[in-house]
Amino acid sequence: MTTTENNTQDPLFVHLVSTFTQSAWISMGKIKNPVSEELERNLEQASFYIDLLDMMQSKMEGNLSEWETQFLAHSVSELKLNFIEEKNKKDESEDDKAEKSKDDGKADEDSKNEEKEENAEKEAKPKK
Repeated sequence: MTTTENNTQDPLFVHLVSTFTQSAWISMGKIKNPVSEELERNLEQASFYIDLLDMMQSKMEGNLSEWETQFLAHSVSELKLNFIEEKNKKDESEDDKAEKSKDDGKADEDSKNEEKEENAEKEAKPKK
């Protein structure tokens, strides 16, 4: 590939990587969706975009300039680190929900036991 061809394709490569990177950020809920203007979180979709960039990195190995290699590697590594952070947040929130549900169930059980005890006391009292 000649230098002229490479120079015209540089912006296209940057645009492609940036598009997938921004889509991953949006899917992780790190930036607002430009269409809905809301934060949306879809980690499965974010993982897909990260996998696309990871695949590009491995398939294009040896065919990119030093700068392109660094740009792609930096994008992928930053996304992976943030994805792990978001996944851990999700796991923690699921654990919190499970713990809360468990606590709610225990509270319901405790109130039922108290009600049974009160009923038993009423029945045990002699009637006048």
